[in-house]
Formats: sequence, structure tokens, C-alpha cells
Amino acid sequence: MKPNRYICIHGHFYQPPRENPWLEAIEQQDSAQPYHDWNERITAECYAPNTSSRILDSQGKIERIINNYERISFNFGPTLLSWLETHARETYLAILEGDRLSAARFSGHGSAMAQVYNHLIMPLASRRDKITQVRWGIADFVHRFGRRPEGMWLAETAVDLETLDIMASHGIRFTILSPHQAARVRPLARGSWTDVRGGRIDSSRPYLCRLPSGASISIFFYDAPISHAVAFEGLLFDGHAFANRLMSGFAPDRDGAQLVHIATDGESYGHHHKFGEMALSRCLCDIEHSNRVALTNYGEFLEHFPPRYEVEIFEATSWSCAHGVGRWSYDCGCNTGGHPGWNQTWRAPLRAAMNWLRDEAVRIYEERGATLFPDLWLARDNYIDVILNRSRDALDRFFLRYARAELTAEERVKALQLLEMQRNALLMFTSCGWFFDDISGIETVQNLLYAARVIQLARELSGVNLEPRFLAQLEQARSNIPAFVNGAIVYERLVRPHIVDLRKVAANHAILMVAEDAPATGHLYAYEVEATDTCKRTLGERSVLAGIVKVRSTVTLQEETFMFASANLGEHKLEARLAPYEPEAYRQLQAHLTAEACDLTLEEGLDFLATILPEPTYALPSLFRDEMRRIVYRLLGDPIQTAIEVMEKLYEENAPLMRFLRTLDVPLPKVLATMSQFVLNHLLQRAIETENDSPETVRARYQEALSWNVELDAGNLSYALERVLNQLADELRLRPNDVALMQRLVGITEVAISMPFPVNLWRPQNIFYHIASANYRITKTRADSGDREAKKWTELCQQLATMLHVRLS
Repeated sequence: MKPNRYICIHGHFYQPPRENPWLEAIEQQDSAQPYHDWNERITAECYAPNTSSRILDSQGKIERIINNYERISFNFGPTLLSWLETHARETYLAILEGDRLSAARFSGHGSAMAQVYNHLIMPLASRRDKITQVRWGIADFVHRFGRRPEGMWLAETAVDLETLDIMASHGIRFTILSPHQAARVRPLARGSWTDVRGGRIDSSRPYLCRLPSGASISIFFYDAPISHAVAFEGLLFDGHAFANRLMSGFAPDRDGAQLVHIATDGESYGHHHKFGEMALSRCLCDIEHSNRVALTNYGEFLEHFPPRYEVEIFEATSWSCAHGVGRWSYDCGCNTGGHPGWNQTWRAPLRAAMNWLRDEAVRIYEERGATLFPDLWLARDNYIDVILNRSRDALDRFFLRYARAELTAEERVKALQLLEMQRNALLMFTSCGWFFDDISGIETVQNLLYAARVIQLARELSGVNLEPRFLAQLEQARSNIPAFVNGAIVYERLVRPHIVDLRKVAANHAILMVAEDAPATGHLYAYEVEATDTCKRTLGERSVLAGIVKVRSTVTLQEETFMFASANLGEHKLEARLAPYEPEAYRQLQAHLTAEACDLTLEEGLDFLATILPEPTYALPSLFRDEMRRIVYRLLGDPIQTAIEVMEKLYEENAPLMRFLRTLDVPLPKVLATMSQFVLNHLLQRAIETENDSPETVRARYQEALSWNVELDAGNLSYALERVLNQLADELRLRPNDVALMQRLVGITEVAISMPFPVNLWRPQNIFYHIASANYRITKTRADSGDREAKKWTELCQQLATMLHVRLS
């Protein structure tokens, strides 16, 4: 390490878990459009760009692409990493690679830190839950990064001594807090205490915090003014200014090593602040090239400069609440500020209801689990091994190690139900549920979904229905929105419709088989489905299907077999009825299944179903959100296409008249202007998305739209261009010498950059940068020697470099 002056930038990368607790998948979130959900959107805007961030030269061209995670300190929420691993694997692997490379850069200390598992507020949690949060956070980190974590991030930096003691007992060496959480400091030699309240602590050194057990942990208090400038004052508009601000943060008259370090939400770098990841890269580059300072991370700095001072902290405090941890427990006055006149009195009754439900779940866990596990809480703490790997082998290892004896299949189901009840009881305390302004917000509703799963599992395990008392407590949580009234109404409207049981999964499968010819056997989210002995009758476009369907949860291993009849009666008329499988009743069902049944609805026409397959009847609204949307869009396909064809014909027929009106300077009637705007946007988007359309066709459609001065649908057109460019770039990565492919990429890129709205060129830039770095010099040498193909490729490469702002060297 270089002497004396060091800089460390920490990013806290986190999104709350958004999965449907029954499906273990995120359903479509309309507010994230044009992306499927917010994880996907923020990955595109922040997490992925930081794996391949640009450093520009003086002409604004890309001279280097770097992985920011290699040079900063960072933590990722475990639940977010789980999603990235499955849905954005390239980004996920680049994050892990960033940590591996950082260890080589920083004296063997990887820059990734662990995080308490699902971002709950630790001072408000029970001791048992604190222990599980720490153990799960560590286990998840080891599983992903392949090493033990040195540091651990606390959700909202919310801290108390018990939490720090638990972390220290599990080998955590340090954490990061806000300077406002420090009370007083003194030299380790036990000199006199100095009061540092109000954020007056010297943040340039680490401190030792002595704990009640006799253990200790190191604490870094980040530089609050610079951190605030990054998050809220526009410091990320200029990477050079960012670096200068950091490098000017040292005390000029102080001897010894100093550390200027900041901590912010990692989403500042690209999501909250567009191109923030590039400002970060430029800042890192400037620091690296400075002979005055050096980059470091917390583990490396702590090794070389251990604490010489100790600190006492304010307990039950955080970085985002001026009232300690009030933001997650009562109406303390902290809110987003976006809704004047609203209050957050709902926080206290919501917290009370969740605490009560947690305690009831503990009671059931202890009563029902005592015969299954010799140490119930050790089993829960190590259930993370199953969460991370739901294979049969992992499950066998878990039960062999932690079960009281060899469990029967039925006992395994019961054990997993108990553990899942506990997992969801932890997830329902995720901090975001209290952070925002109303109990009807999507974050609070997500926590209530976890609570509903706890209630369902508790009822299945004990026969006790906890829901009425839970709802009675939620009635005390008043919503600011008149339509919702209180938390109980929020639960009824926004939570209950999403509750799933095995019957509903079977009904979904039965409808999808008759509506989309879905395979009889497969997976439907977190369930295995298998339809057998099916019998189908058709009459024209109508069809009725009957059979036996077995559903099995891959999470709890619960399974049930149903007999079913489902019907596709045309348009949106999709229906299904089910009942537990009984051989004799099923024979009756098959006997009555005739082609004529296709003329009758399951509910009204087939009288025998009232006894064989009683209520409820499942229909299109019963489908899971993504499946329902897919079918609805398919059903709308024909009428929409018809409407489009009609409008296109009207446009073509009226175009001469509209051109004539334009020569007279007569405004188009609104109906014609609206029709033209839709048709021209549609034609342009179709040209972009049609593989056989040349860039010239796209350009012509664009010019036609310009000639009519229509308002372009920037969001959908930009997204369409981005998808096409990404696809072409991915193909070019596989065939970098394909001249025709590069020519098409040049043409579409030229169209994209000519648009009056931004198009995300991030992926094409990445791929082209690496292709050019590996091939340009060699191919240019061949071109200079007279190779025609190489000359053409080189010319296209130069054109693409100009359009993508990549410097060729």
C-alpha cells in the first residue's frame, strides 16, 4: 500500500425481495415498463452497467471498459443476488469476478461484504431472528463468493450492541455506520472520552467497539457530506469533480494514515443518476492515476492500520431516520415527502400485527417441530443450505444432519412447512414495508403477502386460523388513501387474490393445457405438474379436456392429486373445475365427456359436474398474472390486428387528401391526426422488429413519420431498437468476421442514433469494444496488404466505432 492517504467507495446494492411467496417468482410489474419488473429494469440501468462501465477520452470516445466492482467496496442483498443468478447470469458472474479481482488488487482482501439476509431492521428483531439473519447472510455469501466475509452490511445501518455481538461471534471483523451513530471516542490506551455527537467523529480512521460479551468489532463511519453529495447533490454529473471532492477530503495537518470513504445506495451509480456508473469509473481512474492517494477497501485498510481508538455508539439508530429506528416502528415524521398531508400512523399497528404473527409462528414451530428436530433453531439457521440448493441431495443432507431421526415422507413435508413458515416470517419484516408513505404501497403489500403465507402454513400445520386476529390488528393501521381505509382492506383487496394452494396450481395447469396446449408434464413456477389419463373432445374451435393432475411443491414437497375438467369455449371463456381424485367419480366424468359438451359451459351445462366437480369454478381471472396477460394479449391479437389493418387502409386511402390539406396549411382533423400517429408509429416499430427489413426500410418509415410531424412513441421504439441491436451484437460476438452481419449492425445503429430519443447502446458498445480490441489491428494489417474482405470489415469497423463512440487503437 502507498502511505498515508487512501480512498474507498462503498456501494450498497439492494432491492427488496419481490417474488410471489407461493410461486417463488416475480410476476409482471406494470410500473417497471417496458421491463417485466423492477429487478430487470434496475439491472439494465445499474447492476449490469457497473460490470462494464466506460471511461471516455477527451473526444468522448470509449477508451476503456472496466468492471467497477473490482475497484470499489460493495455489498449485494442475498435475495437480489439469488434473482440475478437466475435471470441476469452474465451480470451475476461479473459481480463475483469483480470481487475475485479486487482480492488480487487489495492485498488478498475481496471487496464484497455480506449483508444481513433480507434487510430487516436488526434492533427491532428478536435475538433468534438476528442470529438467523447473520448466519443466513454469511452462508449465502460463502456459497456465492467462495470465501468467508470480513465485513457485513446492516440494513439501513440500523444497529444495536446485541447485533454487533452476534456478528463478531460469527467472525465478522467490521461494519459501516453513519457518523451520526457515534456517541463518543477515546484512545485504546483508555484516555478520556471525547463527545462526538452530531456526526463530529473523525471518519478517516477505523474504531474498535467493545461489546457486552467481551468481544469487539471494528467500525468505519463514512464521510457523510461527500456521501450526501453523491446521493442528492449531483456530484455524479462529473467524474473528475467526484474524484477531486474525494481527494480534497483529507485533513492536511494530520500525520498518519487517513481514509476518505463514502457509502451510498449502489443504485446511485446508474439508476438514480443516469450514467452515474461512468462518473464512478472516471473517478476511480483519476484516483488510480494520482500519485497523492490510493484506492483501497476496508479489509485491506484494517489489516495495515488497525484501530487506535475505541467508540461507543448510539443504539437503535440508522442512517435514514433522524429518530433512531422510528421509521420502521411508528409515525416519527420521516417519509419520502411526496404526499403532503399524509401520515404514517399505520406503522405502529403494522409492526404490532407482524410481531404478534411472528410470535404465533414461533409457538407453532416449537410445538410441532419438537418431534422432528432435536435443536429447532439450529435447524432453522442451517435451512439456508436448502434455500440455496433445493435439490433432493441437499435436502437429504439437511435432514440427515439436523432431523431427530429418519423422517417419513409425511414428516418431511411437515418439517419443510415449518421451516418455510419461519422463512416467510423473516421475509415479512423486510425494511421497505415501513419505509414509504402508505400501507397500500407495493413494498408493504409484499410483506403482507409473506404474512399471508405464514398464516396459510400455520393453519395447515396446526388447524388454527390466525387470519381473523391478524386482520383485526390491521384494521388499526389507517391508510391515507380513502379507497383502502385500513390495512385489513389492503389485505383483502391486494393480498388475498394472490394466495395460492395446490388446487389453484392444478386449475392453472388444466386451463393452460386446454387454452395453449401446454405439455401435460412439466413445471409451473415452484410446482411440478403431471396430467395423466387425459381425454379431450373438440367441436370446431371449442374443446373440453378431462383428466387426472398431480401437483407437487418443489419447496415443501406437498402434493395432491385432482381430477379435472377444463374447457376452452372460445374468446375469453376458459373454465376449469377440480375435485380430489376418486376413481369411481372420475369414471363418471369420462363417461359424460362428449363432443356435445363443447357447446355447454362447465358451470351451467354439464349438470353432473355439480356433484362430481363442485365449486369453485376457475376461469381466466384465476390464472397467475403472467399467464393471464399472455392469454389476454393472444386473445386480443386478432381484433387488434384487424383494427391495425383497417387503420392502415384508411391511412393509405386518405394520405393524398391529407397531403393536400397540408399544402393548404389546414390542420388535420383530430381523428385523422390520431389515426396517422398510431399507424406511422406501428409501421416504424414493425420495420425495426422485422428481421428481413433493411435499415433503409426502417429509415424510410422514420422519414415518413417525420414528414407528418407525428409524436413518436419514444419508449416502445427505443426499447424495440435496443432489443434488435442487442440481438445483432450477440450474433456478431459469435461471428465477429461476418461482414454482412456487421453491415446490418452498422445500418440499424445509424438509424438508432438518428432518432430524436436516446437508445441504449450499452451492450453493442461492450461487444464491439472487445471485438475491435481483439481483431482490428490484425484485420487492418490484412486489409493494407490487399485483402478485400478484410478491407470491407475494417471500413465497417471504423464506421461502427464512430457511431458507438469507441476509440480504435
